[in-house]
Amino acid sequence: MRKLDLLAGALLLVGGLNWGLVAIAEFDLVAWIFGKDFGETNAASRIVYGLVGLAAIYATAATAARRSAGAHETATASR
Repeated sequence: MRKLDLLAGALLLVGGLNWGLVAIAEFDLVAWIFGKDFGETNAASRIVYGLVGLAAIYATAATAARRSAGAHETATASR
């Protein structure tokens, strides 16, 4: 799980940086890496965007699971 957490974190970093650059500088880093202009996509860039989206879903689910486990441990410890 640790490697998956690191991969998801790296993908979220890429996605966050890309969206920040889009907002601040109208620059699409992922498109640029794959030789495209702002807003253009190809198969490779769509894969990256898809992986960033999956990383966000994974991170959300992992955070919810950790919170749930933490709440369960707190309730058990207070008994």
